[in-house]
Amino acid sequence: MIENERSARVGIGFYTAADAARLLNIPVRSIRRWLGGYDYTHEGQTHHVEPLWQSQLPPDDGDVELGFRDLIELRFVGAFLEAGLGLKTIRHCLAYARDCVNDDRPFSTRRFQTDGKTIFLESANTGGDENLLDLKKKQYTIKLAIERTFKDLDIDNDAVSRWRPYKGKSSIIIDPELVFGQPTTAEYNVPTVALAQAVKAEGSDKAVAKLFEVPLAIVRDAVAFEESLAA
Repeated sequence: MIENERSARVGIGFYTAADAARLLNIPVRSIRRWLGGYDYTHEGQTHHVEPLWQSQLPPDDGDVELGFRDLIELRFVGAFLEAGLGLKTIRHCLAYARDCVNDDRPFSTRRFQTDGKTIFLESANTGGDENLLDLKKKQYTIKLAIERTFKDLDIDNDAVSRWRPYKGKSSIIIDPELVFGQPTTAEYNVPTVALAQAVKAEGSDKAVAKLFEVPLAIVRDAVAFEESLAA
């Protein structure tokens, strides 16, 4: 049974809510609410808020688990929030984009890379509420958020297939086809956490480069990347 679950994650990636929070710098509570849904009480009435979308992986013991595409979608949600958009507006645009792109995870598609700003503005025209109409005043902000977020992403078969999370450099990648989507070194496929831990244990990045047969520059990038996550 465990082996079947692992096989199902091959090519999809696997992240707990805590993993995603660490990689995206988004509070783990927000990730759980966005992908697990939640209840709240207002004036004595309990209301349920549905997830933004259904995760690629089923929940484990009640906690959300994510695939690679989920991770990238969340990265866009975080970018749009930082750009000043509200979650209600993002939810509406996500639903509209889903129909336009014909993909359950539309933000991480080639079509959204080229037409994302237009899709946001079209959603404002269909929404009719004041918050959505404010998007027209934020055209440049939306365009900038989309361009910045796609800058370190690679696309294959019309969807994001790889993320270069360390300053956009090609030395460190997150690829669902490799080590269940955990950060790893391009070409050499040694997880960054393994290199960082080895340097800490050995006290020498040069010794670790020799031990793992990985160029010293890549070992140093892996260590710096892991340190940035810890910070």
